[in-house]
Amino acid sequence: MRTERPFLVIPAGGRGVRMGGGTPKQFRDWGGVTLLEATLRAFLAPGMPDLAGIALAVPEDRLAEVRAWRFPVPHWAVAGGATRQASVALALAALPDVPSAPVLIHDAVRPFPPALPVHGALAALETWDGAVLGEPSTDTLKRVDAQGLILGTEPREGIFRAQTPQVARLGLWREAFRWAEARGFAATDDVSLLEAMGLRVKLVPSPPTNLKLTTPEDWDRWHPGTTGCGGSAHSQGASNGNQVV
Repeated sequence: MRTERPFLVIPAGGRGVRMGGGTPKQFRDWGGVTLLEATLRAFLAPGMPDLAGIALAVPEDRLAEVRAWRFPVPHWAVAGGATRQASVALALAALPDVPSAPVLIHDAVRPFPPALPVHGALAALETWDGAVLGEPSTDTLKRVDAQGLILGTEPREGIFRAQTPQVARLGLWREAFRWAEARGFAATDDVSLLEAMGLRVKLVPSPPTNLKLTTPEDWDRWHPGTTGCGGSAHSQGASNGNQVV
């Protein structure tokens, strides 16, 4: 079994327009720190994998701020690109050249990563090219046309909503992003590049508490300062999530 410690990559260069307000959501206050810092600290908590380092892609006007943060592992910050995919590629390029090291690519605004599924995704790299956390779909799925006419009901068995982190070894990630750039291939998540290359990616079940904060309603519900559903719910959800394998 390979024993390289994993790196964490977080693209955080977005403007967060769906959240509203003038500050990108990843830099808004989250219980006394920015949401991005809270997400990073979640990966440094007891029970999570022992990281070798962190690479972040952030807005250029935030570089000095982020480079001044202090963590118990090395971290590198680079200016983000025009797209999320470009930002991930830039952050991957900032990592030390250890091609066999696992790399976790994670959304900046998913502050509740569940420990056991993350460990499961890393373990999958012993036999798979990549891995992705995912939540089983519990909704009825409708296929519609451009006018909204329902064309059919799709079976939800085997359908998952992709989450992060998404995991592969550094050398393969870099190869995949070069492959995509050369072909003008754009994807909405990272393992889609591996899939398009014909590689094998394992889906690791993960709880719904590993959610992405996208809308003002998400923020209000899950913010640690929220009473009732928010602060208590996210703590309970994160704990429950660590029971998923």
